[in-house]
Amino acid sequence: MNVKNDKENETGKPTLIIADDHLEILDFIADDLSESYTTLKAINGQEILDLLAQHTVQLIISDVMMPIMDGFELCRIIKSDVEFSHIPIILLTAKNTLQSKIKGLEEGADAYIEKPFSVAHLQAQIHSLLANRNKVREFFVSSPLAHINTMAHNKADEIFLEKLNQLIQEHIADPELDVEKLAQMMYMSRPTLYRKIKAISDLTPNDLINISRLKKAAELLSLGQYKIFEIAYMVGYNSQTHFGRNFQKQFGITPSEYIEQQKSKNK
Repeated sequence: MNVKNDKENETGKPTLIIADDHLEILDFIADDLSESYTTLKAINGQEILDLLAQHTVQLIISDVMMPIMDGFELCRIIKSDVEFSHIPIILLTAKNTLQSKIKGLEEGADAYIEKPFSVAHLQAQIHSLLANRNKVREFFVSSPLAHINTMAHNKADEIFLEKLNQLIQEHIADPELDVEKLAQMMYMSRPTLYRKIKAISDLTPNDLINISRLKKAAELLSLGQYKIFEIAYMVGYNSQTHFGRNFQKQFGITPSEYIEQQKSKNK
C-alpha cells in the first residue's frame, strides 16, 4: 500500500499536478501558479500516475501530446479509477480542432484550453473548478434533503457514492457503524476509503455517516409519522438529546422546529 505524502497540504494550498514535455512551458506554468497552489511537475501521463500514488492532489493540468502516455489516455485511466476519478482535469493542447476537443471531453476532461493560452484564463478555470466543488459540498452538508449524488461530477463517482449511500442506509440503525465496517463492506482498504470520501466531500467517513443519519432523520421527520425519539433510534442514536443537539448543530434548526417548518411548507 502506498503511503500518501501530505506535507504539501500543511501549507493550506490546494495541490496541483502540471504535466508538459516542454520543460520551459512546464516551469513557466508551475512558477506562475506556485503562489496560490502547491505544484508538482511531470513530463508525461505515467509520471502523473506515479505522483498520484504519493500525494493527495486536488487538480491536474496536462498537455495532450506527451510521450509514453498522452493526456487522452491519462484522462481515461484516471476517470475510470475509483480512487482518483473525482480529481478535475484540465487538458492543454495546440490542437484547436473540434474533434480534438470532443475527444478530450469524452475521455472525461473537465476543461479544455487551447495553446497558446492566457495564464489568467488558466487561473480562472482552476479557481472555477475548485470553487464549484466547494459549493456543491457545502450545499450537501447544509441542506437536510440534499442527496449524496449531488457531489458526483462523473459516472465513476456517482456509482461509488450510490454504493456507499446504499450501505449506510442499510445499516443506519446500527450505532456502531463506522469507517472500519464501511471499508469492509465497500471492499476497500480503510486509508483508500478515507481518502476518497475526504476528497469528494471534504468530510471524514465518520462525519459522512453522521450527516447521513441526520439527513435520514430529516426525511423521516418530514413524513410526520414518527415521534422524534423513535426517529433518533431509527437512525442509530441512543439518546434523543444527543440526536437533537447534532441535528441543530448540522442544520441550524431543532427537530421540532424542522417538523413545524415542513408542516408550513405542505399547507
